[in-house]
Amino acid sequence: MKALELRKIEKLYFGYEDIAKVLNITKDSARIVASRYVKAGVLVRIKRNLYMLYEKWIAATTEQTFEVANLIEVPSYVSLMTALSYYEITTQIQQKFIESIAIKRTKEVEIQGTKFYYSKIKSSLYFGFMRKRG
Repeated sequence: MKALELRKIEKLYFGYEDIAKVLNITKDSARIVASRYVKAGVLVRIKRNLYMLYEKWIAATTEQTFEVANLIEVPSYVSLMTALSYYEITTQIQQKFIESIAIKRTKEVEIQGTKFYYSKIKSSLYFGFMRKRG
């Protein structure tokens, strides 16, 4: 089964090029395969041309989920109650809800039951955060 071949991709998330390379197919065929595997529950679609294996999505650490949050809307950073909860500054623990700050648009995305919420701020206010691990 070709789906098992996708486990050879070591990256946490990947695109059509990676699928095409591992399955030895064209990029156009990789798009079709990705769509079918999302419907079959093998892959999780993060956004256009960005996927994760379902098993890696389920096993993702908090930091890996934050990494995905930063990829959904670029540029953005995890903030608000999510950051307060992560650093144990609040007793309110959010489950399956990630809040981020972005400068392009306010939007909400749901992936496999996890909601990613992006609040838009002015570009002039987009500072004062630090990048961790990549």
